Order: sequence, then structure tokens, then C-alpha cells
Amino acid sequence: MSTLPRRRFLGLVGAGVGAGLVGTTSCGTDATGGGDGGGQMQVWVLQEEAQNVAHRVALDHFNQGSDTKARLVSYSNDGYRDKLHVAMGSDNPPAVFYNWGGGSIRAYARDDLLVDLTPHLNEDQAWKDRFIPSVLDAGQIDGKYFGIPARGMQPIILFYNKAVFRDVGVQPPKTWNELLAVTDRIKRAGIIPFALAGGDPWTELVWPEYLVDRIGGPQVFERIAAGEQGAWRDPAITRAITMISDLVQRGAFGDSFASVRWEGAGASTLIAQGRAAMHLMGSWEYTNQVTDQPEYAANDLGFTDFPVVDGGTGDPKAIVGNPTNYFSISKDTPNVDAAIKFLKDEMASDAYIDAWLKAGDVPAVTNLEERMDAATDPEFAELVYDMVAEAPSFQLSWDQAVERHLAQPMLDALAKVFLGQLDAAGFVKANEDAS
Repeated sequence: MSTLPRRRFLGLVGAGVGAGLVGTTSCGTDATGGGDGGGQMQVWVLQEEAQNVAHRVALDHFNQGSDTKARLVSYSNDGYRDKLHVAMGSDNPPAVFYNWGGGSIRAYARDDLLVDLTPHLNEDQAWKDRFIPSVLDAGQIDGKYFGIPARGMQPIILFYNKAVFRDVGVQPPKTWNELLAVTDRIKRAGIIPFALAGGDPWTELVWPEYLVDRIGGPQVFERIAAGEQGAWRDPAITRAITMISDLVQRGAFGDSFASVRWEGAGASTLIAQGRAAMHLMGSWEYTNQVTDQPEYAANDLGFTDFPVVDGGTGDPKAIVGNPTNYFSISKDTPNVDAAIKFLKDEMASDAYIDAWLKAGDVPAVTNLEERMDAATDPEFAELVYDMVAEAPSFQLSWDQAVERHLAQPMLDALAKVFLGQLDAAGFVKANEDAS
């Protein structure tokens, strides 16, 4: 393979940084140095001990029957993308690596640095059928599969405080007009309608993600993620941002949301204490509440689907969030065959599935119903599973779906929308300028 794409990647990170990162594995808790070859292949993951229990289950089982031994190499979340970026531009990329799909690997796919898994999935229909289609498809880039689901699913869910809803006398909204009516009644009762950690703009992203999908369907953002000219000017974007601005002006998020941070569970505490009525957030909110506010979680934590938008063409069963994380394979590893065998044999194995269920995650595999008893909370696991299994599409979070250099300008523009500093036209222009 030509070295030109690799030089481009190294140039993007910088020679000084690259020199310090290429081939470096000492940051990984399981790393012992060295790269692929000599009967070993690296599997890169994040330093998340609860999650790595399941990864080790997969590696231990694989290594029992393989001449090529897989070795877990873990890095802290901070800087992981930069380390991966440099490694993929070197002569020693990891055989298998953890990623978020979408924009996190789009450049690697474009520069032909990844194994196209499409023919392998098509040749082994039983393997392909083990994964929930909407989640497997979310790992596609330009119609090709470059990743296999590697952990649990994390859809965005509308959480609500049952006690607040009883006291105010409202029901969970099923349509956008109902949501506006519920918002106004809750605000008149002196309660913040929606908790929001606006000090971290990624928490605001859940709103345009769902609204655009409900209004125009998943293809609207798919065109943006693909970099199509003029994609940001789709009417669904303008309508969604205008609806968000209306919510802000109604006081749906209170007056101090911009000072609330995700770290410290500020938004989660607001809803748990009844100072806010609802919270649009990923499924991890449930786990956080069970851990931090167990009494509230047991008695008053409710959850429902995002409402239907009148006049929208999107499917009301479609969901957004983090479909899962993926494992991809570097095309230049000497262990391509072993890496493919690792994904085929382990990513949908019974032992791996049970390990994720015990960790509190819901794996993206089909026919999971009979294994739900292994979950830490079968009722919530069934909710997440049913949402995803019935979804015609599962759109990846926008900041993960777009390429790295586009994510922050998008988040900055959205923060200004919530602060009333940008209207829909300004939001569109800011993203087009960044492109």
C-alpha cells in the first residue's frame, strides 16, 4: 500500500506528537510494548475497567483456540483518538481497535486503511443475522461495513419524574404539541420542565438529533455526515432549530441551564429531586440514577419515547444516540485473518453477551430475550432492547458521526442557539462555514 495516506495522517497530528506516540503502549493497563506480529495481535480499547471485563472474556476464549494470541491494550479516553490517529498513520497499526463508527473512522475508510467487512458478513449470513440490523447498519460508511458491534446500546430516552407528573396532573407527551402543553403547565407550577447540563453542549445535541430525524427522517443527517454540498440547508434543520429556540424562549430549560455541568450529575440531580420534571438523555442516565439516587430510581423514575412531530416524515420508532461502540480491523496488520476470526467467534458468543448483561449493558445482538435474566435490571434491559430491535434506524450522535474537525464548531453553534445568540439561519451558516 502507498505510504501517502500514512504521511497525511502523521502530518495532521504533527511530527513532535507523532514521534512520542507511534508504537507507544505503556499508557495501556494491559500493554507490554511491541506491536502486531510474532504470533500476537493488539486489540485496542479504552481504560474502562467495568467494560474491559467483557473484553477480557472474549480475548481469553479466543486465545484458548488460536495460534495468534490477542493482547488487550487500553488507553485513557483523553487522547485515545490522537493515539489511534497516529498509529493508523504508522507502519504498526493495531489489528483490532475500538471506535464510535461514523466520523471517528470515516477518514480511515476513505484512505483505505480498514478491512471492508461487507463480503465477510455477506458470506456468513448467520454471523450477520446475529446483530440487530439498525445497529450493524449504523457502522456503515458509504454502504460498506467497517465495524462490528462491540458493546451495549445507548439510545436517547425521555426520562421523567413520575411524582412531578402526578402532582401537576400531566401525562408523558406523545406528540410535540403535547410536549409544549406539558412544558407550559409544569413551568406554571414553578418547576423546570427539562433538566439540561448546558455547560456541556453535547448534552444539548440530543434535541436537534431527534427533531431532525422526526421531521425529515435519518437521510437528512446522513447527507450532512457524508459531506454533501448544501446538506445543512435542508428545511428539517431550519425547522428543528426554530423549535428548539421556541422551547428556550418558553423557559423549558429554566434560567440557569448554561451553568449546569454534566460532571457532578447536576442535571440528573435536578430531576431526581423534583426540581425538574424531564430529562432527555442517553440510557446511561438510568444507571446513574440507580447508583446516585436509588430511592428515586426505584419509585419515580419514568421513561418513554421521544414524541412524534406533527407533519414530520420520520418514522416515530426511529431512535438516536450511540448505537454501540465498534471493533474495526486495520488493513495493514499481518493478522487480518486472525482478527476477522476474533470478531466472528467472539462478538456474539454467549459468554461475551452474558458478560455485558452483567455489566449493565444490553448487547446489540438478536434473540436476546431468553438471556435477559442475566441482566442487572431485566426490566430496563428489555426496554432498551425493544426500542432498538423495533427501530428502523438508529442514528449515531452527531458529534461522533461527523469528522473530528467539524464536531466542535457544530457544538459551539448549538450552544449559541440555546443561549439565544443564533437563530436557525445563523446555525446553518456556522456549520457551512466550518465545512
